[in-house]
Amino acid sequence: MKKITINDLVKWKQEGRKFATSTAYDASFAGLFESQEMPVLLVGDSLGMVLQGQNDTLPVTVEDVVYHTRSVRAGSPNCLLMADMPFMSYATPEQACENAAKLMRAGANMVKLEGSDWLVDTVKILTERAVPVCAHLGLTPQSVNIFGGYKVQGRDQKNADKMVRDALALQEAGAQIVLLECVPQELAKRITEALDVPVIGIGAGNVTDGQILVMHDMFGISANYMPKFSKNFLAETGDMRSAVAKYIADVESSAFPDDAHTIA
Repeated sequence: MKKITINDLVKWKQEGRKFATSTAYDASFAGLFESQEMPVLLVGDSLGMVLQGQNDTLPVTVEDVVYHTRSVRAGSPNCLLMADMPFMSYATPEQACENAAKLMRAGANMVKLEGSDWLVDTVKILTERAVPVCAHLGLTPQSVNIFGGYKVQGRDQKNADKMVRDALALQEAGAQIVLLECVPQELAKRITEALDVPVIGIGAGNVTDGQILVMHDMFGISANYMPKFSKNFLAETGDMRSAVAKYIADVESSAFPDDAHTIA
């Protein structure tokens, strides 16, 4: 697989070509994903739940993500690699710069931050200092205690309109990707069409430019529950490589997510 850059994703958006993304946490699975030409990988703070057995992502540290980023990069030298900024690791722009540098040195091409328009200054400072940013909107798992659980976001008109404004503001600040989690498909379509940068969805229907799944959900081995928007591709194919290939093909053809895996 040739080395993937943000320019490839922008070109694909312009061409209407959808792309698949997965979380990854170690060299072996990263190599498996790259062998099937998965263009984008994310070292997610979801590792707290799927690897560490935590109830949420809050206990994950920057050092945890650095370790797994280094491992994933070793197994997948050519993917575009995003790394999550963990809970309270970017409370101030100065703190964000210091911790983002650690992730970039570990092999990340981009960092992902959860939050709305309050992140505008931080995103601007990071991108001015050569740190590409993916902005994460909608259900932001680090805010689970504010939301009172893992709930769909943007169902009402007021919050939907605000999310559109937030996405535009973050793009203007320099965010090069926007990730939408657990938002209604109609809202995801509005945001995807409004932005020039690629939009990746999870639980946002098949209208976004790309899709992402937690790898454990893709293989049906999550220790917790299986979200409505996730699909066990291993059960359908019986082989991990075939499961990854099927996921990629179904995303590219818009077969996944279908209505059964989309939030109304």
